[in-house]
Amino acid sequence: MKRNRFSSRKRISAEATELGRLAIGLADSGSKLEDFFWQGRLAEIVDKIFHDGSEDDLTASLDRLFDTHPMAHDDLADIIEAHAESCVMLDHDREFDVLLFAVPLLAWSRFSIPAATIPKSTLQMLRVQLGAHVFANGARLALADYLYSPDQLPHSFVETWQLMRHLGSCALAGNDLEIDASTMPETNRFLSDTRYLVGTLAVTRGQPLFRWNEADKTTREAALKEWVKQGGPAFEPLLTGCAYQPLLADAYHSACRSADSASRPYSLNASVAFLQTTLGQPAEELRAIVGAFHDKRLEEYRIGFGPRDGDAVFHGVVWPLLGVEDETNDVAGEIETVLRKAGLKEIVLLDQQFPYEFCDDCGAPLYPNAEGDAVHAEMPEQTNAPSQTLH
Repeated sequence: MKRNRFSSRKRISAEATELGRLAIGLADSGSKLEDFFWQGRLAEIVDKIFHDGSEDDLTASLDRLFDTHPMAHDDLADIIEAHAESCVMLDHDREFDVLLFAVPLLAWSRFSIPAATIPKSTLQMLRVQLGAHVFANGARLALADYLYSPDQLPHSFVETWQLMRHLGSCALAGNDLEIDASTMPETNRFLSDTRYLVGTLAVTRGQPLFRWNEADKTTREAALKEWVKQGGPAFEPLLTGCAYQPLLADAYHSACRSADSASRPYSLNASVAFLQTTLGQPAEELRAIVGAFHDKRLEEYRIGFGPRDGDAVFHGVVWPLLGVEDETNDVAGEIETVLRKAGLKEIVLLDQQFPYEFCDDCGAPLYPNAEGDAVHAEMPEQTNAPSQTLH
């Protein structure tokens, strides 16, 4: 997945060096035919690295290109992602296109947001609704029987590729994938977070993957509307005590990026709803302080929530920058728009730069207050809040 990278000057392997050379060739290509040449060579090496499990070669090459050739970096990242989430597999001498997909859900709760095994009956309901409203007719599906938190998703390209291959075999065999929940790491507890349903689809080589690829010209928007209406209720038994919003299934990396983007305004709205419920006050009685936090560059905005007539910070939200966002984007204005739609009247956009710091004792982010200081978010003692931080 494309991500911000810092400089790496370590010696890299011959394969990592060759990946960089080929990626630069692709970036400098002047025709589609030449693109195909470079892409074919890159695909051969990337597939070999996946089979060898050499994650370090991928990250080393990406790190080097990030410093020296940004366009080649993005081209290589696209190819790595594509080969980590898709492949061609054989079943009875027939070729199938296999795609790893994810279905994100944005959720918030004053209690714990579950990450747990999905019962077979619920898995079957989800399979039916995905087949009816999202995926193309005739697509074979396999679902992992676990609702993942972000901390539990594959941590590397190689792990993603391995999951794709495993689930792809399940799709061709007509099975779902059983996940051993006891091997899953503990997930952190946040007021607002994302959960993921993960699976693969397999279609005959070259055939449509999604409803909106088919000749009836169903749009993504129409598919999303039906999925939320018909498929959304299937998650209710899994998310007891939670408010949640299903997003549209998509290729794995694209779905994760969409969830990262959508989770930012969702977290702000969830925080306002949480504070209104917990404090028993309308949104008009709250104040939000927005500050920009820098390391080597602008990393994120942090929003401190408190009473409109006081200096306390009751709650905080981190709004990370994504993709190509930087100081030139009006991110603060976007945050203000979301907060005003949520009902806040008092919003302070600080023009100072805060250092990218965390609490030395507990590691929690520090949030801006009205005085321009970075402080701990502390709920009033009479409340019972689950967390001071949001994803």
